[in-house]
Amino acid sequence: MIADVQITEKSFGPKILMKNIKFSIDDGEKVGVVGRNGVGKSTLFGILAGVDKDYSGSIIFKRGVTVVSTAQEHHNTGNTTVLQYVLAGLPEYAQLSHIIETYPDTMGDNMRLIDEYTQALTRFDDKGFYQIEEKIERELDNFQLSGIAHQRFASLSGGQKRLVEVVKIMHSDAHLALVDEPTNHMDYVAKAQYIDWMKSAREAMLVITHDRDVLKEVNRIIELKDGESISYKGNYDAYLKQNAVKTGTQMNDFEMIEKRIVNLKQKVIDYQRLKEKSRNPSTIQKFKRLEIKSREELAELQEKEKPTFWIDKESAASLNYKTAEQYKKFKSKNIRMNIKNEESRSKHVLVSARELSIGYGRPLFAGIDIDLREGEALELRGRNGCGKTTLIKALLGDTSPTLFAGEISLDKNVRVGIYDQEISPIYFDLPLESAIEKMYLDRKLSISTTKIRGLMSDYLFTDSDREIPIAKLSGGQKARFQIITMLANDPQLLILDEPTNHLDLPSIEELETTLKKYQGAIIYVSHDGYFRSAIGGNVLAINP
Repeated sequence: MIADVQITEKSFGPKILMKNIKFSIDDGEKVGVVGRNGVGKSTLFGILAGVDKDYSGSIIFKRGVTVVSTAQEHHNTGNTTVLQYVLAGLPEYAQLSHIIETYPDTMGDNMRLIDEYTQALTRFDDKGFYQIEEKIERELDNFQLSGIAHQRFASLSGGQKRLVEVVKIMHSDAHLALVDEPTNHMDYVAKAQYIDWMKSAREAMLVITHDRDVLKEVNRIIELKDGESISYKGNYDAYLKQNAVKTGTQMNDFEMIEKRIVNLKQKVIDYQRLKEKSRNPSTIQKFKRLEIKSREELAELQEKEKPTFWIDKESAASLNYKTAEQYKKFKSKNIRMNIKNEESRSKHVLVSARELSIGYGRPLFAGIDIDLREGEALELRGRNGCGKTTLIKALLGDTSPTLFAGEISLDKNVRVGIYDQEISPIYFDLPLESAIEKMYLDRKLSISTTKIRGLMSDYLFTDSDREIPIAKLSGGQKARFQIITMLANDPQLLILDEPTNHLDLPSIEELETTLKKYQGAIIYVSHDGYFRSAIGGNVLAINP
């Protein structure tokens, strides 16, 4: 064991976020961390990394353990280059470099300093630091970040910074790596490279992710739920099976509590009546004691919050009748997507392209043919930068890409819904409620306070979220806002760009289930193997 984690309380003001987090991590173990948006996964990483010390409990690491983590925020990086940023994050690199660079001018005949210098040279070599800059640049190339090693780190996009964080972790040679959503913004080739590295790396890892391709390769999954942690042995498929069994037991226990509450309420009334009717002082005292005891137990049970119950759809379909009825009654609220399914639609062509070649200055690709009809799905597959986004822009009428050859057309009457990874800056400073209203009005769509509140409820926003500026929403909340935006005009064609990024597992499943029922057409880009399998459709491979 290299780490033992026990958090008895972590609060934000009056809200208790964690109350019973308890798990350990073994040498070399790969552990996925999952949980609904907002349960405290990133907060947990802040505590483990030593950034957040405002909690009750203990984090004990084995002596000599080196811990590295992906940074969640980047401040004061100044003119630091990407290469300098990565090197500064490698354990021992800065210290050893300082000794090697400065001691020759200062150590003279001091044997202690000469010995430190000799040990530093040996350690620097053992760590592979003489070749480290070349290795880092090669890894940046693998993640399609060629040529940025000497750019200012502050000039990178959010997605590029996240990839650089992953590169830093891959070359840290630490005992424990804390990695937050590593595969967001990776294409399928880069993700496969990351997963291969994760499986073979000697360090133990805690990985916050809802990427099921990554979860499929871990040794264990820790779920944060209702302020507590639950550990499941095995990978994602094993987690789903164990979760279904555990949730069934939890629902039985909760149903027993509900029945006991009903019983106790009746007992309190009965003892109260018997006490009032009695004339014997000892009998009155007896019923008074029973009433007080029942009230105390009732108060204790009523303080227990309803647990979060979620079972994946495949496991839920195989539940026995009793458990299935319980789940229907108790299951946790999930996002509710309202898509009109018009079964009678004709299968006329919505998108067509013939021998298409477009680009900027030079063609990004050539020879693209598309024939997309209602009820069909089309996956755009290719590496980042191959032209997928450019093709979508051209389809939507953007004239900035140059048309080198061929033709492309979109049915002029079709309503289009777009899911972008990036929210339009015009909404950043607006509170959530105002942003939803503006988005509808900008599209000349009817909207009311009642409808806004309904949408917020459907997409798991609370009343306290109304005044939070869009820029300050969590990644999962921003993703849900994007889904509201996508579906506002009852679209007949959906265009989805990595829609599963930032969504939690129940929300991803709801998205997949809804899209499978959708009668319109779908064009999507996704590097999530489970999502691609669920949505299916034809694959348009875009190569340079």
